[in-house]
Amino acid sequence: MAMDLNDPDLEFSDLVYAYQTWVMAVINDEKLDSEDKLLTEDITDDALNAMRFLPGEVTSAIETCLARVYDVDEDELASLLFPEE
Repeated sequence: MAMDLNDPDLEFSDLVYAYQTWVMAVINDEKLDSEDKLLTEDITDDALNAMRFLPGEVTSAIETCLARVYDVDEDELASLLFPEE
């Protein structure tokens, strides 16, 4: 179920969770050789919507922390998340 940005109960933590979920799904699908693919269109859409409201420092911190946890090079992770850049 997609995140409703018009929901008055939507909190900052919901935005962080949406972005974090996307980063973890990309890492799972691209780097961990997992049989189960996690990335869905809803997860991607929620993350892109969350990015509109999250400061760059927050998204960067999420990416850095998860790259370290999953032992993924930060530059490689950035290229997986944003291949067009």
